[in-house]
Amino acid sequence: MTTPSPRDAFPDLRARPSIFFSRAWWHAFRPARTRINTRERLRLVAGSLLGIFLTGLLCHLAGWVVPGLPWLVAPLGASAVLIFAVPASPMAQPWPVVGGNTLSALAGIAGVHGAHLLGSPELAAALAVATAIALMLALRCLHPPGGATALMMVLGGISSPVFAFYPVMLNSVLLVAVGILYNNATRRPYPHTQLPPVVAAPSAEDRQLDADLDAVLARYNQVLDVSRDDLKALLDETRLRAYDRKLAEVRCEDIMSRDLVTVEFGTPLEEAWALLRERRIKALPVVDRAFRIAGIITMADFMRAADLDLYEGFDAKLKQLVRSTRSMYSEKPEVVGQIMTRNVRVAGRQRRLVELVPLFGSTGHHHIPIIGEGERLVGIITQSDLVAALGRAADPAA
Repeated sequence: MTTPSPRDAFPDLRARPSIFFSRAWWHAFRPARTRINTRERLRLVAGSLLGIFLTGLLCHLAGWVVPGLPWLVAPLGASAVLIFAVPASPMAQPWPVVGGNTLSALAGIAGVHGAHLLGSPELAAALAVATAIALMLALRCLHPPGGATALMMVLGGISSPVFAFYPVMLNSVLLVAVGILYNNATRRPYPHTQLPPVVAAPSAEDRQLDADLDAVLARYNQVLDVSRDDLKALLDETRLRAYDRKLAEVRCEDIMSRDLVTVEFGTPLEEAWALLRERRIKALPVVDRAFRIAGIITMADFMRAADLDLYEGFDAKLKQLVRSTRSMYSEKPEVVGQIMTRNVRVAGRQRRLVELVPLFGSTGHHHIPIIGEGERLVGIITQSDLVAALGRAADPAA
């Protein structure tokens, strides 16, 4: 299966004129699925109802201040869609709503006066909308309903600048106020804050992700209805979810060490100590004749048996412990079975690795033997194996 190139997301239409007749091009006309549940649908519908009702009611009551003017403008319905349906959108924030609608109304009013000079209402309407968009882009308040506001001024022949402030600006301010109260009451932060500043220095991986994201956005070169910070947060969350999924799929047999070094109950301590030193390992599984786990012997077991709580006489005590007495009777331990840890935590080869993480992290385990059929020892997982597995799961290329 071939992996599609990232360039496929931004096709060059000049090089591929047949794209207009392709199946993929016609497929783009299909409506996109709205990925929200019923509760969220009811939330945004109720918010729009409440927002328009309260805005219209308050502006109607305030109509006596400027009599003769409408108390509600039609583009406000589109503003309500943005504020309550997509409160995280950069185009739905308070300044784009208030500034975008008000500036667009002024641009439309100017277009009415220009229509007399141009002699063409069609050209005046087009210039009003274009001017409104230019102003909103320059002042960072791009708001789609603003284009409708500008067009409404020209088509309605509204030439009084007062109209831009009442009802347009007052409508916008009141709708934003309702949006702030309702969205926050329904656990949708509004105004939508950007990501907080990073206190700690970003890692090399985070810096590379930022650079890649900026490069992709620069190449895309289109207005997105999502902020850069939100887009980065979505990418981070997606990456974390992919990491959790990859890690959840790893089983013990996938990462366990299979090259086992084992000892038996009767293995002399001197031999076991030599194996630990020569192989540079910290634990030896103790097995019976059927290769079932009987215990485990670690460096800590040697230290405990040699009574090395105090540093004084360290070498002498350890040498005395591991040296065989070569006699029939001995007052000290002679074989592995006398000092090994008998209560051993084991795991099956099909067990998921994530289930072992708490054992390594909180219970002090450094080695966990892995058993297979017949409870026979088939491998061992160490902290090093665990760390390596976590690193591979975090690698996108793995």
